[in-house]
Amino acid sequence: MDNLKDIYASIPPAYKWPVDFCATTTVVTWVASLITSNVSQVDRLWNFLPVIYTAYYTLLPLWPQEPLFFLCPHTPKSLGWATAKDFSPRAALMLGLAFVWMIRSDEDYRWAVLRAKVPVWLFQVINLTFIAATQNVLLLLLGFPAKIASMQPHTPLATSDYLLAALALIDQAFEFTADNQQWAFHQYKHAYLATAKGNEITNIEPYDKKKQWPGAGLNFVPEDAKRGFITRGLWAYSRHPNFFCEQAFWWIITLIPLISPAPPHLPAVSSLPTDLIPSLSDSLHNFPYALFPFLSALVAPFALIAPALALSLLFFSSTLFTESISAGKYPREYKAYQERVGMFSPLRTLEKGVVLQLKGRRKEVDEVIWGRGDKGKKNE
Repeated sequence: MDNLKDIYASIPPAYKWPVDFCATTTVVTWVASLITSNVSQVDRLWNFLPVIYTAYYTLLPLWPQEPLFFLCPHTPKSLGWATAKDFSPRAALMLGLAFVWMIRSDEDYRWAVLRAKVPVWLFQVINLTFIAATQNVLLLLLGFPAKIASMQPHTPLATSDYLLAALALIDQAFEFTADNQQWAFHQYKHAYLATAKGNEITNIEPYDKKKQWPGAGLNFVPEDAKRGFITRGLWAYSRHPNFFCEQAFWWIITLIPLISPAPPHLPAVSSLPTDLIPSLSDSLHNFPYALFPFLSALVAPFALIAPALALSLLFFSSTLFTESISAGKYPREYKAYQERVGMFSPLRTLEKGVVLQLKGRRKEVDEVIWGRGDKGKKNE
């Protein structure tokens, strides 16, 4: 217990309120998952928590210096007058972008699949350590770029800020389109399958391309519904274009303060701590302790990109699980889709197409994914 108190006392003041709020949401979401038997409590807060943490750092001039009640946001005196006297334009820009991201239920189906595959006790361990705790910590990390921005000099926005902000908005437009293309596909799929089964009396609305959001009204065909998953539009270039855009957005947010004229900046190769590399004899006699100073100095600068890096690691691992479910439902078709289209990056799709072309199998695989006919139809 004393160790926990020491650890809590060692938390820098700038992180005190966010850590308290994160710990509270972790406990609340975990308890709620036990009461409701629904472990997707964090998912329901996913769009809000990063914005809350970003808002805390952006609005530091508004908060009192001491908390007025439990979880009351406050601005510690140790942050200094320069940070608290006025608002940071860069942090305000990041908050605006995060709000756009935010405004773009039931338990995530993946948790139900996992629940059925592991013992009850192990699932509850995963529920506490990963679903509740790890995801809440990750969402806390996504607010830290705003902390960096708020601590920088509160100067007018630079060219890099405007360029990255424009890129973030374009990214969100693509994510919005990808989500709506998937929604449109499922509407078409359910309507077609209901009609094919002869269900004349149904509450399922027929698919109407004209009623979809711009960019989402694709020309689906019966083969698409029978295949079971979407492969047209943006999904022809990435197996998860929405996930790709989600990661890209938070990489942009993470980079906004690091690419700005004010420090801190991205770590450079020239800044590697080569002077801390131990000699061979030192390494052999004091392994692995002799390496600790060098490794610590090597990793420290990369902590600046920890929010985006952690999110990408989460998406990669969770997507592997998601795809294992899809591959189990559609063995032949999804295997072909994985062979032809990249998981996230469209560049991998280009690379996979070239490899299949060299093997003489591209036409065969393309027909499994998009059917026969003009290749361009996959984008309609």
